[in-house]
Amino acid sequence: MALRSFTRHVAHYVAPLSLACLLTACSLPVHTDASAEAPDPFNPAATQLLDDTTWELTSWKQADGAMRNVPHGDNGEPVTLALSTATGQRRASGFSGCNRYMGTYVLKDGKLSFGPLAGTRMACMTPGGQIESAYLDALAHIDRTGVQMRAPQQLQLIPENGDTLTFTRREQ
Repeated sequence: MALRSFTRHVAHYVAPLSLACLLTACSLPVHTDASAEAPDPFNPAATQLLDDTTWELTSWKQADGAMRNVPHGDNGEPVTLALSTATGQRRASGFSGCNRYMGTYVLKDGKLSFGPLAGTRMACMTPGGQIESAYLDALAHIDRTGVQMRAPQQLQLIPENGDTLTFTRREQ
């Protein structure tokens, strides 16, 4: 008899409390990923998303605010940067406007950096050839790295001179 009384007593308080919890849970605001504010692209954790991605250089803003022309190579190929872990090492490769390049990369403390980059040595008198030296120099002197993996997926490399190189992700 005492157990039955206790059960009724508990049910008397638990049922309304459960209903209140359900109603409160239903009224909490729901934010979809699409409406949420984009994360900070310079968050150090974001650089860990760069492994096994390929990027195309789509704009180059100089430190003084002027936009630098980003030409394609002789055959129409854009300047690219591929970051791969397929060999068990972090390997970088791409097209620098005239030649192909390759080397290693490191992701540390939210910053992308490259080991020595080797490349082919074709001479190019085209606009792609004119940007190549500055592009490879920018890769050698990265000060900050920004990654935005929400559409449009972008990578920003800011070399020590204050320029901003913006890449858009390409499907591999």
